[in-house]
Amino acid sequence: MTKLKMKSNHIQSVHSFDELISTPFNGNINAIFWERELKGDFSEIAAKLKLTENITIVDTEDLLNLDLSIEGELARELILADMKLLEAQGASPVLNLIKNYESEDEDSFFSTDVYSFHVDRSPIEVDTFLCTYAGETSQIIPNAEVKQKVLIPEIRLELQRLYGGNEEGFESFLEENFFDLHYQMKADARPIHLGLGQIWKLAVDHPKSKVLPCVHRAPKEKEGQYRLLLIC
Repeated sequence: MTKLKMKSNHIQSVHSFDELISTPFNGNINAIFWERELKGDFSEIAAKLKLTENITIVDTEDLLNLDLSIEGELARELILADMKLLEAQGASPVLNLIKNYESEDEDSFFSTDVYSFHVDRSPIEVDTFLCTYAGETSQIIPNAEVKQKVLIPEIRLELQRLYGGNEEGFESFLEENFFDLHYQMKADARPIHLGLGQIWKLAVDHPKSKVLPCVHRAPKEKEGQYRLLLIC
């Protein structure tokens, strides 16, 4: 796998897992990734796992039961090692085999599914970690290149009509239905595709956060191609 090369003032690269964990978000930096060269055939694992639902959770036993080539075995060892590293930090990593996520009607004036640019929110101090081993990769985008959808006049007007109540409770309505978490790209925006095999740490909207949350979205999957994604 080739190294991920990108230039953005909100992204920082590190060269070890320990550095990924210990490096804090600061200033404009709200996305940090462990840049590494990987060996192994991760696509073989994605192809040999059994998809039981559109999003299938893959446990350790599922991985260990696969009959793999030497390259596939290298990939499996790496995935298991990544899971142990995250678990040692108190995280609960989940490996997903993804055909597609549930999506909303394309005619909807406001999509709140994961294909829409959004941020994660938590009541406690936490970060989002993710790594795509096979398939299409997630996208992130600088905060300066998006606008919160609820602040766009025509969208806000539609939301007010949908709400139909007093202005006093409107902001709570937006939060309760996650409308305030979603963003629309500006005309000159350039989303960034995350590289295969890189472990990313993304900033989350939580009470102690000192930076803006990282705006991201899931990619549209290719027909006949499954994604293998580790996330927590």
